[in-house]
Amino acid sequence: MREDFGTMPDGERVERVTLSGGGLTARLLNYGAVLQDLRLDGHAPPLVLGFERFDDYLAHSRYFGATAGRCANRIAGAAFTLDGQDYRLDANFLGKHQLHGGSAGIGKRLWSFEGVGPDSATLRIDLADGEMGYPGAMAVQMRFALLPGGVLDIRIDATADRPTLCNLAHHSYWNLSGAADILDHRLRVAADHYLPVDAELIPTGEVAPVGLTAFDFRSGRRLGDACGAARIDHNLCLSQARVTIRDVAELTGGDVSMTIRTTEPGLQVFDGAPLDVPVPGLDGRRLGAHAGIALEPQVWPDAIHNLDWAQPVLRPGETYSQHTQFVFAKGAA
Repeated sequence: MREDFGTMPDGERVERVTLSGGGLTARLLNYGAVLQDLRLDGHAPPLVLGFERFDDYLAHSRYFGATAGRCANRIAGAAFTLDGQDYRLDANFLGKHQLHGGSAGIGKRLWSFEGVGPDSATLRIDLADGEMGYPGAMAVQMRFALLPGGVLDIRIDATADRPTLCNLAHHSYWNLSGAADILDHRLRVAADHYLPVDAELIPTGEVAPVGLTAFDFRSGRRLGDACGAARIDHNLCLSQARVTIRDVAELTGGDVSMTIRTTEPGLQVFDGAPLDVPVPGLDGRRLGAHAGIALEPQVWPDAIHNLDWAQPVLRPGETYSQHTQFVFAKGAA
């Protein structure tokens, strides 16, 4: 089903598409390639944070369900050097760094639905050379599909006509139980290392072992215990480079489990502690502290300033390609 969902400030129409398949029902917006709602058959609460009204996305969203980019996460100093050329970016984080591609990144822009079927939809956005300070025109295509076995399948491809940065991340906040917060959820992540950050959430450049820290989720851990030890908005290091899709994490809440499979080398874990949304979310759910957890497969943040890490550089003739799956099942408890 395809329907109107709202209007942008300039009058452009926002559309919503409903998909069903594999035991899931998903609602997608062409604004930000947002996953507005996701339901599992036989489980009433929504699995993601979102809003019933489009105006609330403009006023209150913290990238709920959006696609972050053209370079997800933070870039220190809102600047970088590539092939000897310096670039200044839109500084939308603390007035001096860039976050999620800038104030008009792809998570806050209108995309186009290029193909819509009963259980899949493809969206596209074309970015001009110089937008938010980035070099090169870039085309991004994103396909959502609901596959048998409770699989939300996401494939993202991008090309550019000049060397540029490309690091794209799906940014849903997950709450599998329908409770007011996710502190009783359990998270397991196959990561031996994480990236420490400074007071402004910029990676320090160190790659540190997770052992004896709040970021050790290797054996599974109750989120309330981890969040009680530290604020969590950190990259967990899955690999040194993009690889073949593999299982990297599992989140369990109530009797629902979600397995994450991805090609990406990093998983940004954000515990949602600062959330304080003045309007209700889906089904009237209050969106306060820890209302959901963001688990964002991506390249390690600020990698362009740490050249021994996998780089988010996309060159002409190359294709950025990410494959991520979120796999849901009931009966986890």
